[in-house]
Amino acid sequence: MLTRLKRSLVKEMPRVLSLPAKYCPFSLQSLVIEKALAVSFAEAIEDGDLDFLEQRHLKLTVSDLNASWYITFSQQKLQVQAKADTVDVSFSGELNDFVLMMGRQEDPDTLFFQRRLKIEGDTELGLELKNLLDNLDIDDLPNWVKAALTQSAELVAQYQPA
Repeated sequence: MLTRLKRSLVKEMPRVLSLPAKYCPFSLQSLVIEKALAVSFAEAIEDGDLDFLEQRHLKLTVSDLNASWYITFSQQKLQVQAKADTVDVSFSGELNDFVLMMGRQEDPDTLFFQRRLKIEGDTELGLELKNLLDNLDIDDLPNWVKAALTQSAELVAQYQPA
């Protein structure tokens, strides 16, 4: 019974989260995403590891949420925008695959070669971003973020439909 519930949760979560992604005002979405990015990439920002994204735009699309955000690095912080005049690189995939990648249950290269993570545009910039994500040490994240990410990724890895 519990297994069936967990499997259902993993399967239905993207559909459930697509509602706030669709109806939540962009200003609130960007505020939440910017806070999460600031926490997750605090050390990388401090070390100057995101300077390569200055004046560049990443389009991040979570396809099963039917949602996209444009991210740039400016004034020493990651900023989320509703649109961008130009997009230098695009990352797209499904929610559960991003959860698996960020929770270290799947390697970004594996997701890319299985065509579950799509990278389009400036190849060099895409590789820099992929490497940044790959080198992000989740042990450096606040404990509550690390726990949420790790537990979510383990749940998805164990119960995601084949």
